[in-house]
Amino acid sequence: MANRTVKDAKTIHGTNPQYLIEKIIRSRIYDNKFWKEECFALSAELLVDKAMSMRFIGGVFGGNIKPTPFLCLTLKMLQIQPEKDIIVEFIKNEEFKYVRALGAFYMRLTGSSVDCYKYLEPLLADSRKLRRQNRDGQFELIHIDEFIDSLLRDERVCDVILPRIQSRHVLEENNELEPKVSILEEDIEEGVESSDEEEPTEKRREKEHRSKHSPAKEKRRDREREKRNRDRDRRDRDRSDRRDRDRHRRSRSHDRERTKRHRSRSPYRK
Repeated sequence: MANRTVKDAKTIHGTNPQYLIEKIIRSRIYDNKFWKEECFALSAELLVDKAMSMRFIGGVFGGNIKPTPFLCLTLKMLQIQPEKDIIVEFIKNEEFKYVRALGAFYMRLTGSSVDCYKYLEPLLADSRKLRRQNRDGQFELIHIDEFIDSLLRDERVCDVILPRIQSRHVLEENNELEPKVSILEEDIEEGVESSDEEEPTEKRREKEHRSKHSPAKEKRRDREREKRNRDRDRRDRDRSDRRDRDRHRRSRSHDRERTKRHRSRSPYRK
């Protein structure tokens, strides 16, 4: 009973939320001491305290596949399915970085493609360090932005296979997401504006050229150019079709008049 999903839980990606973690890892979590002692009868409110006490992230480690507390709390969240507002507060928490990492990981597992980009991409500006336990049980340092980037790009993070999400450019073309503007690009543009008066003209022109031809801007300009070309081609086709219809109409009317005149001049007309 303690390992069952709550009754009013909704299916996620068409399946039981707990099934997002593989069966072998799930069974190891159920047998783990941390799960039995710390996660038993844990509610959404008490989960916050457990998340605040975390000191590292990770998946499984060791030859007999021991799960980390990070993975145990993730499975507990999948089991009790806290509300989306709670997860968003986890992600926006700037004081406790492991709470933020746990919320981001859960959002990536359960959220839609739009929600994943909407809530996780702002965390790419967070460069604080995280401790991660690898498969050998050793600890290593990574940064939050690295962890978020792996969530958005990799197929497996913390030994969990992540659900597929749509590519960002597809969502941009469908007007579901705004075009991405890099923070570094904004910093570069600000640096160029502040140093305009001090730098020689040639260097200033070179930087302006570089900023104008940045990959993000080039992609945006290409999309706008393609849209304008499509609109122009559509207008040209419509204009050509109207001309053809008018020409055909005038030709038919001219033929009718010529036939009338011919009949009126015919000697056999009674």
